Formats: sequence, C-alpha cells, structure tokens
Amino acid sequence: MKYWVAAVLFLSVTFPSLAAGKLSDNILIESKVLGYTLQFRVYIPEGTKTNDHLPTVYIADGQWYISDGKMVEVLDREIAAERMRPVMAIFVDSGEPGNPKNNRRNDEFMCNAAYAQFYQNELVPTIEHSFPVSKMREDRVIMGLSFGGLNAACFGLMIPDTFAGVGMHSPANSQHLKMLSDLYRKQDKLPIRIFFSTGTKRDNTKAARKFHQVLKNKGYEMTYMEVPFGHSWENWAPLVDDLLLTFFARTP
Repeated sequence: MKYWVAAVLFLSVTFPSLAAGKLSDNILIESKVLGYTLQFRVYIPEGTKTNDHLPTVYIADGQWYISDGKMVEVLDREIAAERMRPVMAIFVDSGEPGNPKNNRRNDEFMCNAAYAQFYQNELVPTIEHSFPVSKMREDRVIMGLSFGGLNAACFGLMIPDTFAGVGMHSPANSQHLKMLSDLYRKQDKLPIRIFFSTGTKRDNTKAARKFHQVLKNKGYEMTYMEVPFGHSWENWAPLVDDLLLTFFARTP
C-alpha cells in the first residue's frame, strides 16, 4: 500500500549546524481508512543521521503539546543534557488542515477502531518509510492529554502490537475512566508500559485512582504521579519530561 505525504521527506532535509533539533512544517497525509486528510509535524533531534534507528513518540493533540506544553523545548533540553535518548516525535494535529476550528478529537479519540487502524496501517508505516526510525514496537510510544490520554489507553488495548508504551496526562473524564477501568480489568495483562498522571484539584482524581489501582492489580510496569493542580497545562506541562524519561531515559 502506498501513502501520499505532501512534504519533503527526511533524506532531502539538510541540517546546518544547529543548537537544537528541527521541527518540520505541517505534513499532510491522506487517510483511506478515515476518508479525510490529516496533518502532523515531526521533531528531528540534532545530529540525526540517515542510517539511525531512533525510537518514536506519537503525540495526540500534538499542536497543543507544541504551543502550550513546550514539548520541543523539553526534548531539546533533555536530549542535550543526555538524560534521554534522541527520540523522533510525531505531533499529530487533531484539527482539520486549513480549518483548525474543526477539531476532530471528540470522534477520533473515543476508542475509535478506524483511528487506531489509521495509525497502525497508514501513519506509522509512512513515518518508518520516510524517516530513520526503529521499526520495533518496543521503540514506539503513544501519548496524549485528557481525551488524548483516553486515546492512548485505548491504543494500548486495541493495537498493543504497534505501541509498547502508553503515556496519559489526566485521561478523559470520570465516565471514560470508569470505562477504561472495566476494559483493562477484563483484559489479560498486555505487554505495555504505562505513564499515568492526574491532578488533585478539579481533575478526575477519584476515578483516576481507581483506574490506577486496576492497572496496579494487573501488574503493569507503570509510573504514576499525582500533582496539586487541575485539568490544565499548569498540571501537564511540568510532567512532559517525566513522561518522556519514563520511556526514553538513558541507562547508566
């Protein structure tokens, strides 16, 4: 199967002497599975070579992790400090290209089988064809915040053969957390690692703690954090590095 990507691929990108990684412009991908066009941006660490096999992190609501979460700056800082391995980050925009007010996240992120298939059969193969990244599931992480965190948890259940890491900042609302608790309780333990955080003020703390207990009872390898903030970037932004280091920390 061929995929159309409206962008210059990695091999044609030149790298001047940079003090930081490179963030691509928006790249368009036409999804046959979903029946519409999506866009994403790619963070390429400084010094990346065409024969590298870098791990990847896929970010739902990627446009907000760039603007509000300052994730590019976090990646630059943690990689430069050698606290984490160089990682290629794929920031998937939930807005319609050219019409960002049409945000599709409420449809895409709700354990949507077609959206999972888009990642598995279209987006991931496109990235692995176009950029010097690892093709091992152990080197792939899916992450998101709020409904994007729900999406990450759903992908952990639906396509664990694609993503070995699941990162969640304050996933969804109490109703969705109860759904996740029920689904994970009924499912045999899957070969995934988890990062999971929640706030303790005006967040879904009670339901999050119940979901955490379900995951703990199942024996998942997990980093769990509670912080004294609400369902906002005041909560999530300071935890971007914690999530990344859970999966990509350099070993001594």
